[in-house]
Amino acid sequence: MNMKLKIAVLAMTMGFSFSANADFKQAPLPYSVNALEPAIDATTMEIHYGKHHKAYVDNLNAQIKNYPDLDQLSIEAVQAQISKYNTAVRNNGGGHFNHAFFWESLSPTASSGKPSTKLLKQIKKDFGSFENFQTKFNEAATGRFGSGWAWLIVQPNGKLAVSSTPNQDNPLMDVAEVKGTPLLGLDVWEHAYYLKYQNRRADYTKAFWTVVNWKKVSDRYAQANK
Repeated sequence: MNMKLKIAVLAMTMGFSFSANADFKQAPLPYSVNALEPAIDATTMEIHYGKHHKAYVDNLNAQIKNYPDLDQLSIEAVQAQISKYNTAVRNNGGGHFNHAFFWESLSPTASSGKPSTKLLKQIKKDFGSFENFQTKFNEAATGRFGSGWAWLIVQPNGKLAVSSTPNQDNPLMDVAEVKGTPLLGLDVWEHAYYLKYQNRRADYTKAFWTVVNWKKVSDRYAQANK
């Protein structure tokens, strides 16, 4: 089996689609920029989505001239073999995947919902309680030194785990210290929260729970278990 086919199979088993790209594109936000207030303010969303995420997409596309195979891979498949690329692809490819994933992980407060019965059962099994899971996730978010992300993932053995990655790394990357299929991620770069929360990352992390899109997280869990 050649490398591209291996990556395609990996992407599909993780629940992702595999398709060729002329270039990578930034999908529209699934809600208005002020929909997540008061947890995340409109100005932060405008800058975060319109400036930071856009820059990751533009910079990743600029690397296609150096790595022509990029335009044949999904963004998920790029993560799975990130070690073969330069730092620019790692940072910007990770940044594009992480942010696209992040926007879909959020929902206006009124429709954020709750974990599915199956996901909640697994959370209680692996963490003891939902509250213990939240505590562990919060610690991963607030304990990340500098910029990075906190994650809830499904590991290859089927168990849930909380992990943290630096910069724009993620658990799909072949260089990740803790690998798995991400279900939920929180951006703890300062640009994600500093306008509203300044240095109060713990307050931002607490507010995050009011806008988690549990339907999407639960759908990801179901897909990962197929």
